[in-house]
Amino acid sequence: MKKKYLAKIIAKDNQGLQLISACCSGAKVKIDEIKYLPSSKIFLLSLKRYRKETDKENLKINSICKFEFVDSVKSKNINQSNSSLFLELFTIDLLKNKENYEINLIFSNNAYITLSTEIVEATLEDQN
Repeated sequence: MKKKYLAKIIAKDNQGLQLISACCSGAKVKIDEIKYLPSSKIFLLSLKRYRKETDKENLKINSICKFEFVDSVKSKNINQSNSSLFLELFTIDLLKNKENYEINLIFSNNAYITLSTEIVEATLEDQN
């Protein structure tokens, strides 16, 4: 019996965030699978990504990328009324802005989402 490998990466700094970014580069994200829960300060992104951390490059897996302690979310060049639209995630960037951080999710077609947060706390978890 073959053991299924499900990744879980927790990032608390830029280095960890870059690891998640590398794993998610090229992932497809459906517009209606992006959620911000302001009351719990959680931002969720459901994505279909290539599993790059194993040698099976062509294997696609569903993953959830969760960002915690998110104070606000801004998006640009994303048509939120088209719920069936897919975006391709290029990279995740981290900027320090005074006391806060800005986590930038950069997608194809010059689309991006900026998360404003006091601390970096992100998790990438594979779903089966």
